[in-house]
Order: sequence, then C-alpha cells, then structure tokens
Amino acid sequence: MDQHSKTELNRTVGIIAGVIAGPGDDGRMGGANDWMRLISESLDEGETFALAALYEDAQGSTPSDERPHSERLQALRDELATRKLDGFLVPLADEHQGEYVPKHAARLNWLTGFTGSAGLAVVLADRAVLFVDGRYTLQAAEQVDGDLFEIRHLIDQPPTDWVAEALGSDARLGFDAWLHTGDGARRYRRATEKSGAKLIAEDTNPIDTVWYHQPPPPLSPIAIQDVAHAGKTSEEKRQDIAKILAKAGEDAVVLTQPDSIAWLANIRGGDVPYTPFVLGFAVLDKDAHLNIYTDRRKLTPNVEAALEPGIAILPRGEFEGALALLGQAGLRVRADSAGVSEAILAALKAAGAKLSMAEDPCALPKACKNETELAGTREAHQMDGAALCRFLAWLDREAGTGKLTEMSAADRLEAFRRECGDVQGLSFPTISGAGANGAIVHYRVTEASDKRLEPGSLYLVDSGAQYPGGTTDVTRTVAIGAPTAEMIEMFTRVLKGHIALASAIFPDGTTGSQLDALARAPLWQAGLDYDHGTGHGVGSFLGVHEGPHRISKMPSRVAMKPGMVVSNEPGFYKTGAFGIRIENLLYVRPHSQKSGAKAFYGFNVLTLAPIDLNLVDAEMLDRGEVEWLNTYHRRVAETLSPRLDADTRKWLNSVARAI
Repeated sequence: MDQHSKTELNRTVGIIAGVIAGPGDDGRMGGANDWMRLISESLDEGETFALAALYEDAQGSTPSDERPHSERLQALRDELATRKLDGFLVPLADEHQGEYVPKHAARLNWLTGFTGSAGLAVVLADRAVLFVDGRYTLQAAEQVDGDLFEIRHLIDQPPTDWVAEALGSDARLGFDAWLHTGDGARRYRRATEKSGAKLIAEDTNPIDTVWYHQPPPPLSPIAIQDVAHAGKTSEEKRQDIAKILAKAGEDAVVLTQPDSIAWLANIRGGDVPYTPFVLGFAVLDKDAHLNIYTDRRKLTPNVEAALEPGIAILPRGEFEGALALLGQAGLRVRADSAGVSEAILAALKAAGAKLSMAEDPCALPKACKNETELAGTREAHQMDGAALCRFLAWLDREAGTGKLTEMSAADRLEAFRRECGDVQGLSFPTISGAGANGAIVHYRVTEASDKRLEPGSLYLVDSGAQYPGGTTDVTRTVAIGAPTAEMIEMFTRVLKGHIALASAIFPDGTTGSQLDALARAPLWQAGLDYDHGTGHGVGSFLGVHEGPHRISKMPSRVAMKPGMVVSNEPGFYKTGAFGIRIENLLYVRPHSQKSGAKAFYGFNVLTLAPIDLNLVDAEMLDRGEVEWLNTYHRRVAETLSPRLDADTRKWLNSVARAI
C-alpha cells in the first residue's frame, strides 16, 4: 500500500469511526468495528496495526468523564464505603500486566491524571498515595494534584511497606485480582497481615462502577504475521515450547502476556497503543495445540482460514471454563506467578489443577531473535536511521530560528518516519524535551508544557517506530546553539559509559546486572548517577520494552544470549536545567574470544544515527573511545547515504566526521 493509499485509508477510517459508529449488542462500537473488519481483510499485519491505531485515536471522540479528579476520588471513596472497604489498590496494569493499557483499562490515569507507564495508587478513606519510580517523580509532581495524592518513590518507599504501616487492625483493603500478579497479591497479603488487616478480592472493579463514559474494550482486527518476518512457523514454535512442557512433566501452560501469544501464534493486532498486540488469553498443551481466548469479532473469515493447523480462536467468555476443565482433569499446569494474574491462579487452584510455578516458556525463545528477525530489525533500523538523519539535518537548519517547539519537532520527526520507509506507527509516545523538560526522564509534551528550543540549551528526543520487520527505539541529545562547558562534560561522561557498554566482551552466563556498572562508571567517578535502568529488551514488531533480560542495577537471573536485542541508554539529568541521554539498540552476538570451553559474547549496534560532536570533549576520550566513535560514524554514513538525498548526505558527512 503506497503513501497516498494509506492517506485515503486514514481519512476513510476517520469518517467511519466518527460518523457511523454505534454501540453493538454489548455496548461496544459495533458499526465501526464491522467496517474495520471488512477493510482489514485486504491489509497485511503492519497495515492492520496502523489501521487499528487510527481507530483507537478516532475513539477519543467518545464522551469522556469531565469531572475533576477530586470528584472522581470522592466517587471512588463513596463506592468503597458502600462495599465496606477501607481502601483499594489501583495499579496501572490491565489483566495482561502490560506496560501500555487500552483506554478502558487506564484506571490509574482516570483517577490521578498520571500518564506514566509504571505506578500504583493506594486509596484510603482519608489518605491517597501515588507510587512511581525514579523515571516519573518529576512528571508525577506536574500531573497529579498534591492535595489529593501524596507522591512517593516506588523503590525507596515500597507500597507494601506503606500499606503495612497505614492500615489499622481489621481494615479491609480491596483489590482487583485480575490486575495483580500472583506474586504481587502475595506481597500485599503479607503486608496486610502485618497490621492485622485483610486483603479482599473484589468480584468487580469499583472504579468501573463510578467511571462515567468508560471507553469500551478494544476490538481491532487480527492479522497473520508472515513467516518471511517471523522466521519460523507457529507450528515450529509451538513444538519447541511443547517440548519444554514435556521435559518439565507439564500438561499445559496458561499464557496471559500478549507478546508471548502474538509471537507463538504468529499473529499481530492493534488492541494496545503503539504495540501490535491482540489482547486475550491462551492455553498451549503438551501436544502443541493452542487455544486463544479473545473477542471473535476481531477475526475475519480470511484470517481464520489462514491460521495454521493447531490454533483455535475461541470466545473470551470461555476462558474461565477452560481453566476449570484443566483443574477437573487434574492436569499439571504451568503458570508464571510473576506475570499471571491472581484471579487466574486462584481459579486453577479452586478447580484442582496441579500448579507448576515457572517462567513463561515463550519469553526466552522470543527474546533470542532468529536470523530472519535480526535481518528484519537491521532493515528497520536502516529505514529509521534515514528518517532520523533527515530530521536531525532539518533540526540543524531550523533550530536557530527560535520558532521550533517540542511539539512541532516531534510532529516533524514522525512525518519524516512516515515518508521514509514502511513505518506502521510509533513504538511509544515521542519524548521531545527542550531545556529543563529534558531532565524529566519520561516527559511527554502537551500543549500546556510545549517549550521552545532556545539557543544555549539542550534538546533530548527519545523516539521509536514499528516496522513489519522490527521495532526501533533511539535517543539523541542535541545542542541548540553553543553548549556550556558543563553540558559538554556531562554529555562526554554519558558517551564514555555508552561506549564502554557497547564495547563489552563477556562470558556466557553474564547477566545485565553485571554489565550495568560499565555504563555508569564515568558518572560515578564524578559522584553522579541516573535513576533508571541502562537497558531493556526490544521485540520484533512487538513491544518496545521486552523481557526477560535487562541491563540494570536490579538483580537479574537471566543471562545475555545471542540474538537478544537490548537498549544501551545511560543518561544524566540536572533538574530544572537539562537532560542528556544517548540510546542505541544492540544485539548480542558470539565473540571469537574464548576461555577454555566457555563461550564469549559481545554486542553489535543496530541503531544508525549521528551523535552530536558539538557536545563531545575529545580530550576526555581515550584512544579506544575515539576509535569506536569514528568507526560508528563511518558506518552510519556509509550505510545510510544511499537512502538519503544529496543535501542530507552532505550534512551527514559533515556531522559524522572523524575526530
């Protein structure tokens, strides 16, 4: 589908969703969904994701709850009193424990106004607290009314500790068991027991009772991911996972993570913003039969006919019955208590299933990309790199005019991406932070916060996109005008850490927590640090944040393995002044170095975009670091030049010069 056709499709979808949408039998937007399904039958998996994203935006015209947050909080407290509850837990998560939740499940945002991707609120009759991690402390302070919610650090002041101290004896703390993992529910149960309180699982979520005009659940069409992008058929993947179950003596596994289900079945969708997921649940048995439970209105006849043998898509309402049958048959069922909801675990236990608490068997195979997936993500990064270069060249020309703002820059970057390759949409909301806003780690520009790019400041842009062959995520920090000596020093320290991690050679069995210090050491030497992880996994046309591996101070039992894609993003943030982050995606590869029989690994860089040399103090770099930077820039220029126009090539050769 060419760009003109996509534009016409976008316009058509907007008209359909905005004009003829009417509620179906269950109150959902039935009319528009029927048209969505008809249109989607002629689209591939990437175009289906793009269509679903447009439809999600179109649903924003649905009437919203316009009450101030003080009234929403009071409405919840009134409902809790009716239920004889003394408090309630409000996590960000939905039933699938994902980072991005559909609009109908954005309960934390509805209650507090907080838009970050990690957080939890505890609401009592006379107190309410919002817990966020270090990425979001500044953002939460700006978005949330401090008179309504205390804001606390999720790591330094765990909510379980707060609950144990705040609840009185015999207090009843409610929670929605579908929104908390088994491990999470166990921690809160222990916390309430410390104070003599009780944790009460509610049959229905009280927020859903008091939320005016709560949006309907998503209903985007399912698409098949071509094996040309997946590299393996679903049958091959299912047989591999079935062997893991058989070896462990397990009869079946319950899957609740949308990325695992999408990867295993080679399907994609658009139920979640920025991510091509189909929301649903699944059961895979030891014979490699996969039942997926979701709304069957997402399924077109063409897609159903194209599903591989051994896959069945069944109504979402049959899932609880399927759990009961597993228990009644006395089967041994695997479930990941760190990712599966307490409601599912409780249902399996009640039905008599023999629970095997173990990790999601899809997580590690999904993380270790095959050669086809790696080729796809390399191609995605080349398309993405060309768009980034066009943007950075444009920024270099226009920033000095004083007319650019965070919002206009983010819009222009997205436009370049849509003009430059087979992009299907963004992989997360672009972080476009000028000056002091760049110090807010996960800043999201709004019309109210939109700031001009001013001379003498830094501009931080963290962005990514979805392509049929891969997912991108890249951050560049750019000097607008002449940077200060402090900016140059901090940027160079961050760059030194970035290079140290990218250059690492490590033995088999090394975890990300063991590598994390490499990226922080140059900042530590100056008594500085950053309050976020150094690296996260990235999916293959799936989630921009993917486990089970990561690079972080947090302990990890998952070792780095060949094929894993991970970000490398050290940073420095001076509150009220500026932020710095340099992020590339890497993948793990075998290294020729050996120690006896032990294999060694290193990283290859996927991201292709110049690093601002105006912010680099070459005197602070050693010879190896200078060589790394020059080699990287030479590769960027050689790889991307054929995709660029003459003016952008000339600009790239200038900014990617050897130092």
